[in-house]
Amino acid sequence: MVQGISDLNKRFAMIPKRIELAARGAMEQGADELVAMMKRLVPKDTGDLRDSIGWTWGNAPAGSKVIAQSDPNERGLRITVYAGSEKAFYAAWVEFGTAPHNVAQGGGNKSFSGDATGHPGAHAQPFFFPSYRSLRKRIQGRIKRQTRAAMRLQGPPIAAEAD
Repeated sequence: MVQGISDLNKRFAMIPKRIELAARGAMEQGADELVAMMKRLVPKDTGDLRDSIGWTWGNAPAGSKVIAQSDPNERGLRITVYAGSEKAFYAAWVEFGTAPHNVAQGGGNKSFSGDATGHPGAHAQPFFFPSYRSLRKRIQGRIKRQTRAAMRLQGPPIAAEAD
């Protein structure tokens, strides 16, 4: 057998773990940037909506609305950015606004015959899509750069790769 082939096989076996760790770090950093920008842009009436914005690995917490989610690969790297909670259920209404509508009891249907109480609607105050559009290329570029660097990296395995 060729001398050193086992070392070569070990190095090849470490590459996927090394890439996963690099991608995970880049995704976390990108999610932190996105959440920070969203929190800066969101209206701060009570602060409930601002406080409900966050990110997590996997599924969003109960009561929150998924704002963005990465496509998981076979290793399960799926990051979810969310906004809203049981208390701040109105995240989509703030992002997209609402149309004028009747807010009287029973006023939401055609058979309503009482006095109409009109609501003028709310103008959109977008906080997610401007953040996403401005940071998307930066986040994607960081993930690509760090995974490429992890593929080029040579040397002994780090502690996290040995697991």
